[in-house]
Amino acid sequence: MVLSHSLTSFKFLLLSQLFNFFPAICTRRIHKHLPHSLELLELSANKEFPKLGLRITFPQALSSSVFLCKNEIDIGSRSHPYLLYALTVAGVAYLLRLGTVSTYASSSVIREFSLHPHGPITSAAATPTGCLVVGRNDGSLACFQLTLESAAPGFLQELRDDPGIGSLWGFMSRGRTVGAVQDLAISMVHGKPLIFVIHTDGVLRVWDISFHSRLFSHKMNGLTMAGAALVRLWVGQADNDSSIIPLAILYRHNSEMSSETIYIYSLHFNVGDRIVLLMDPSEQIIPIEEDGWIDVKLISNKICILKNQGLVLHKLLHTNVTMVDEVCYALQEDFVADQLFQSSEHSLDDLLLITHSIFSSSKDHILPVVSSIFLRRLLLPGIHHNAALRTTLLDYNRHWTESDFHSLTADGLKKEILSLIEHEGLTGNSSSIFCCWKIFCARYFQNWCKSNAPCGLLVDSSTGTVGLIRKSSVSLFRSLEDIERVNDGSLDELGNFPSFGLDSFGEALDCELLAEMLRCVINVSQQLGKTASAIFYESLISAPPVISSEEIIPRLLKILETGYSSTAAVLHISDLGPDVAWEKNLADHKNLRKFSIDMMLSLHALHEKSGTWSRILSVIENYLKYLIPRKIIQKFDAEVALDINASILVQAMSQVAKVMFESALDIHLFLSYLVSISGQINMLHDDISKIQLELVPMIQEIIYEWLLLHFFATTPSESAAIEDFSSQLSLLQIDSNTGRRSWNEKLGKCEFTLAFIFLLNVRSSSKDQSHCSPRSIPNVQDIIDSIREFASWIMWGQNGESLTVLRRAADLALILLRHGQYDAVEHLLTIVEAHLQKEKTSHRIQATDGGWCILHHLLGCCFLAQAHRGLHGVLKERKVHEAVRCFFRAASGNGSAQALQSLPQEAGLPHLGIDGSVSDAAWRLHYYQWAMQIFEQYNISEGACQFALAALEQVEEAYSANNESHDRAPFDESVSTIKGRLWAHVCKFTLDLNLFYDAYCAIISNPDEESKYIWLRRLIIVLYERGAIKILCGGQLPFIGLTEKVEQELAWKAERSDILAKPNLYKLLYAFEMHRHNWRKAASYMYLYSARLRTETSLKGYQQLWRALKEILNGLSAAINALHLVHPAYAWIDPLLERNVLHNEQYPSKKARITIEDQPASNDVHPQSWKSYIDIQKIENEFVLTSAEYLLSLAHVKWTNTGTQKAPLELVDLLIQTNLYDMAFTVLLRFFKGSELKRGLERVFSAMSLKCCPHIVNSSRVGHDPTTQGLLLTSSKDEVIIHGSPDTSSANQQSSGINQWGTLELYLDRYKVFHARLPLIVAETLLRTDSQIELPLWLVKLFKVGRREKTLGMTGQESSPALLFQLYVDYGRYREATNLLLEYIGSFASMRPANIMNRKRPFGVWFPYTTIQRLWCQLEEMINSGHMVDQCKQLKDLLHGALLKHLQLVKVDSEDALS
Repeated sequence: MVLSHSLTSFKFLLLSQLFNFFPAICTRRIHKHLPHSLELLELSANKEFPKLGLRITFPQALSSSVFLCKNEIDIGSRSHPYLLYALTVAGVAYLLRLGTVSTYASSSVIREFSLHPHGPITSAAATPTGCLVVGRNDGSLACFQLTLESAAPGFLQELRDDPGIGSLWGFMSRGRTVGAVQDLAISMVHGKPLIFVIHTDGVLRVWDISFHSRLFSHKMNGLTMAGAALVRLWVGQADNDSSIIPLAILYRHNSEMSSETIYIYSLHFNVGDRIVLLMDPSEQIIPIEEDGWIDVKLISNKICILKNQGLVLHKLLHTNVTMVDEVCYALQEDFVADQLFQSSEHSLDDLLLITHSIFSSSKDHILPVVSSIFLRRLLLPGIHHNAALRTTLLDYNRHWTESDFHSLTADGLKKEILSLIEHEGLTGNSSSIFCCWKIFCARYFQNWCKSNAPCGLLVDSSTGTVGLIRKSSVSLFRSLEDIERVNDGSLDELGNFPSFGLDSFGEALDCELLAEMLRCVINVSQQLGKTASAIFYESLISAPPVISSEEIIPRLLKILETGYSSTAAVLHISDLGPDVAWEKNLADHKNLRKFSIDMMLSLHALHEKSGTWSRILSVIENYLKYLIPRKIIQKFDAEVALDINASILVQAMSQVAKVMFESALDIHLFLSYLVSISGQINMLHDDISKIQLELVPMIQEIIYEWLLLHFFATTPSESAAIEDFSSQLSLLQIDSNTGRRSWNEKLGKCEFTLAFIFLLNVRSSSKDQSHCSPRSIPNVQDIIDSIREFASWIMWGQNGESLTVLRRAADLALILLRHGQYDAVEHLLTIVEAHLQKEKTSHRIQATDGGWCILHHLLGCCFLAQAHRGLHGVLKERKVHEAVRCFFRAASGNGSAQALQSLPQEAGLPHLGIDGSVSDAAWRLHYYQWAMQIFEQYNISEGACQFALAALEQVEEAYSANNESHDRAPFDESVSTIKGRLWAHVCKFTLDLNLFYDAYCAIISNPDEESKYIWLRRLIIVLYERGAIKILCGGQLPFIGLTEKVEQELAWKAERSDILAKPNLYKLLYAFEMHRHNWRKAASYMYLYSARLRTETSLKGYQQLWRALKEILNGLSAAINALHLVHPAYAWIDPLLERNVLHNEQYPSKKARITIEDQPASNDVHPQSWKSYIDIQKIENEFVLTSAEYLLSLAHVKWTNTGTQKAPLELVDLLIQTNLYDMAFTVLLRFFKGSELKRGLERVFSAMSLKCCPHIVNSSRVGHDPTTQGLLLTSSKDEVIIHGSPDTSSANQQSSGINQWGTLELYLDRYKVFHARLPLIVAETLLRTDSQIELPLWLVKLFKVGRREKTLGMTGQESSPALLFQLYVDYGRYREATNLLLEYIGSFASMRPANIMNRKRPFGVWFPYTTIQRLWCQLEEMINSGHMVDQCKQLKDLLHGALLKHLQLVKVDSEDALS
């Protein structure tokens, strides 16, 4: 079996029949579950396997009598090349003309006719000319010409025996009836359609449709008399040369055990006026075994019988023999079962035991190998089947729609299956994972068999091609190679032993030795089972390999000698239990002993027969030559399309390559086994040396070649990568051919392997070879010929020239690279490299033709492309490192310059761009620069940086070598220019990698000053953009002679950057200068930052002004702090740079200055003071004003600082109005001195006093009180935190809810030291505002404070009790004034004895007598006016009494003082 192609849109059970003709084969199927529907499939050799078919639905259920044939009604019709006859179970016949199925548009119904009136129908057949022949129950035939009208003459013709002839027989004919028609068939003989009919009474009749006459009648007496019934009839094509028509009739024996037999007959025909037929008395008997048959076909001289177990081909020998030789072909089921370890009960167990014996380590090595083996085999061509795999996944509750599942690539399927296995194997050990694979493969094999149940044969009689129509796929049969026949069957059953096409087997003894040797090889292979080759294959194909293939052979030999390892025995116990495990181990031990003894006996017998081991080794050597792929010289000029023939070729090559690979491995194991037991079989040292030095390398070469062929035929291609818009646009395939689009769609699918890509490069002109004809499907032998040609092209090239392994591998790799198959290139070149390292001459590889350099160059390009195609993380880093390693190795090999320049430009690789002879150093310099550019093109800066540094190492040597040689052209550039360019690239790449220290080192190493400064600016820009600008201030970079340049670049960048950008470069400059202890420069940059921020925010109308003011405060604060670090005599900064001049310069080397002019100088100022410096006091003044503006902005009060150094009193008023008292007093104390300060304080406290008057506050308050808004200065994570923000204490006080009286008391107590009259101002303001207001007690106490027990009367400084008494009198507060006076008079009178002397001093006590007199007069006026008479009289009496006592006391004190 060679080919099994899935038909995703067809799921049917029954195949009716096939009519084939040029150029296509069309088959029809009746759906088991849709009996009203007929579905058609068209196969064409020059097209791909069809994915879609045609479904025709009829109004009634169809019978099995449905026929599809060539349209000979409309001869030459291209629109309707087919005729379809359909007969329903109700007896309605249809004739339809059909178009090509693949491009079907519509069909036309020629005739719909009911056959019900014409009696019960038992069978039917049809011709390409529109004639439908039906057999009836009465033994007659009815021919309906459906192209005519039903009433037209000739529409119906009946064929039956003539009744007139019967009457001549008289009574002898009475009672004789013709049996019902059992089966009929139509065959063309010399252009005439003949009807062959078998009846239930055992009669064979032949009718001529043209003349409506019977040509032949024969009673099959032998078997019918024995009770056998005729069941089916098959008629072969007439052989005009031998004048024989082969017939096959199926008999069913009516015995207790029903059995069937096919008899082959020969009808001789003679063509004259009419055809004369004669039955040949000889017959061939083909018994049908109990397994039964599925379909039978007659072709030329063969009969094909499809059974459940395989296909059997019998040659039709027209001689008098009773039995014929048969050729058996296994079905695809056997191949699938073998590949999935389902053919034997112990296959899977052997795989587990061998893996544990080979891999002595843990599951980390075993599980990947086992999973890779199963995955690789599940997706092999001929095994992978979408419907079966989807059904298997559905068994595990993995639901996929048909379209989604069909769109999965091979990698997607692998991931899905692996995730399922890992999910099922919860424990994660090797036994559980292996058990999951075992169950999965068993289910898949069952579903595969259900989805691909055999339905019927597909036969092309013109080529002898035999295929198999399955339930949802199509298969083809091919002949076996001699090696396959040896491996598949017993050598004793082969009959004529194959000579393998070698003349060296002329002697019979050599053939006998070869047969005996192969028996020993088969014994070794059977002892290890089919799993050893699978593990060995994985060791060769996996990248990186888990274990070397050279290590596997000794471990397999150890299994042959001592059995499975101890870990395998432990698996027996854990899986089977101790008792069953003991029995299993005992059976394995017996099997091993039996194998050892049998091998020893066979080898001794072989040695005795040959006489010497050298002759046996010569036979083996000749046998190995047959395993080598043959070199075939070919001429190619026409493109090979991706058609059915291509699919057949690729899948057949995968099977042949597998067999050849396993055969070579078996020989390898056998020879290694001979060496291991050489002492026991009398093998000489020379024989051992020949095995090790000649035969084993030869086998390794054969294994390598068939490994590559199998790898190409079975490895799925990679899907096309869609990287950018242009790639996507190209995939639209505008104006491209359909084949190219189809190819792009197939990339990545399991069925589209790498071999198809190679087929696109093959051109064939072998028109004389039938197997190369694109108009027919190849037969069983042509497939083998095609395999040999294609294998020769892959291994040896078009003309079979003697290319080295490296050169041919490079050619194949270039083809794969051109089509984006990077993973395949990696595997290919890795296999080639590993194979070459095994060769004994590997040390001379690099000294030959540069092939080793080409290999690593291509590997590097492959790794680089893989890293660029979407890999991330560790995988991408690994690919990049491998690419770097390969490029370095490619450049350092001998002859690399000539070899790499010889690569074709159309290979899809960037051209190296170097011509002529160059020195090794110059070549490496050029190559490293090329590699650097390639890595840069793929945005892989790490690799590009390494090659830039490597190129720098070659510059001096290359330049000197070039100057010493007169044959070479001088460099176009100087050494410094080349180094400058390379160091610039190093800087760029290190910046891409965020290696800022390395980038700076590259800058200072650059000998090109212009380039150095350019990249220094670039470094600063990159650091700024990536938020790493602070690295310049941390002391990490050695500013060797570049400090001023760095500062200049930073300042240049700062001036051209947005002032609000993060991070801010002015702050960086501040940190930069602070780190260098340049305090004044640091202050200058921060002051410039504040100035720019104020200017630009005012111009732009910044919405959140408070944020900008906050930043301005931070800048001014930083400048002040920096200047505080300087000696006070030098605490000033230079005039600022002129920004408008700076902006006009593109790249200034020296920046102009900005001048901030102070207030206009007075006349006595020195002339040069117009360009004054900015001292710390001016900055502090600006800080205070900005703080006031900031706090006002928080309270939503707008005030703009005009830049003057004098704060207006209006600013103080605004601060008081917004309750920003601390800020108001700060401004007063900062900018006002002396009398101005006192006036300002009076103004402030007057305003604060007004706020304490309830009716004034309620009526005059405007807006919202910010104290109720919870004022809290915060900073986001993107802002600089403000330390020591202004008015913090007042904000806290206001937020705590202190009322206005408390505020007034607090600030009056704090600031009265600056102006003693402040309590008076407050009291006067309150009483002036409201004369009836109750002065707070704390305010009254301020007038009384400092008095020593009130012994000195009402004297005082600015705020004395006398002034308070005067205020009371002025504002009509007579009661308070009287009480205050009485208080002090009483205190004076009640003085303690110790203070009497002070009282008696002259001028020691003073009372405001004038004010007292005014009080007395005011009281009298009130009494006279009649206003508050009683109260005023009371106060007057109190005042009168107190004054009398006081005056008397004063008189006494005066007298005492005089005495």
